[in-house]
Amino acid sequence: MTATVRHYVSGGRERGGGIGRLVGNIVDAAAAEGIGHLVTDTRGPRWSVPGSPLRLSAALAALSADRVAAPGRIQHIHVAGRGSTARKLVLSTAARAMGMPYVLHLHDYDYAADFTRRPKRQREAIRRMFTAAERVIVLGQRDAGTMTDLLGVPASRVDILHNCVLDPGTPPARLPRAVPGIVFLGQLSERKGVPELLRALASPLLSGLEWRAVLAGDGPVARYRADADALGLGNRVSMPGWLGEAETRALCASGDILVLPSHSEGMAMAVIEGLAHGLAVVTTRVGAHDEAITDGKTGRFVPVGDPPALAEALARLVTDPAERVRLGVQGRALFLSSFSMSAYMRHLEGVYASLVETARTIAAE
Repeated sequence: MTATVRHYVSGGRERGGGIGRLVGNIVDAAAAEGIGHLVTDTRGPRWSVPGSPLRLSAALAALSADRVAAPGRIQHIHVAGRGSTARKLVLSTAARAMGMPYVLHLHDYDYAADFTRRPKRQREAIRRMFTAAERVIVLGQRDAGTMTDLLGVPASRVDILHNCVLDPGTPPARLPRAVPGIVFLGQLSERKGVPELLRALASPLLSGLEWRAVLAGDGPVARYRADADALGLGNRVSMPGWLGEAETRALCASGDILVLPSHSEGMAMAVIEGLAHGLAVVTTRVGAHDEAITDGKTGRFVPVGDPPALAEALARLVTDPAERVRLGVQGRALFLSSFSMSAYMRHLEGVYASLVETARTIAAE
């Protein structure tokens, strides 16, 4: 199978977190249609700082090899803030120097803030990186505004693609459970709202109800386990660490409610996982969530950093199985219409199609 696209991802599909999981889904969906996609890691494992320059050098070598052996291959560069931007500046500069067109795909919870904190020279380089891209993919309207208003990318070259996940299949009918399951997916951190979630679960509204919770993700797991124990939640809340795709599916299949009280997001993969599995989703109005979810119809919104409001929303769903089922069914329908892999791949292929003629010109040189 000839590869037509190469993805550059910090951590690759195995250690790239939510971005890596998304890219893995894209690669697998394309392979099912007989289309080859390659994945090149630009960083290595998050904890392997010494290996990062070697990974970036290998990525540059792959880019150079494509210029010679596969000049028509589409270069799809995935970028976030902080160190990811530094690596992708090197990669995109090399691509421009070799006359290779590229797509930039922004995954970040607040790229405007990250950009404005940087020195002027870096900001100028970042503007060049984005404005020179053939197309820029963003997760929602807020990021589209960052591209056009802050970075000067023409609106005609900005595409909004919300994230997606593989369809786990029609979930079985969720019968009322004596002990409903609450699921959290994501890095255990303040940004994801984990301290507020623990305080909400320990509140009087929930302490007298029957439920169990699994907070799955990497980060300072031991610290948050200790916090849960201190709040008296040790027997009701488990934190297994980062889960693979199969384990995540099994967890969602056994749950009833997906909660993600984030302070900031682009478009959280966890929210889409919840919709796909027919879970009742409780989250915050951050990033593109407001573009995806209708409050009271396909999910529930709570204010950022508000443990009492979060406890109230969770308590209502714990005690009202009919409401859980209603939100889950409507959320699942939303996933199928707007966030499935088939819908996502149709949009992505449209983006790639705009580069085909440019790629052919490069290949003919």
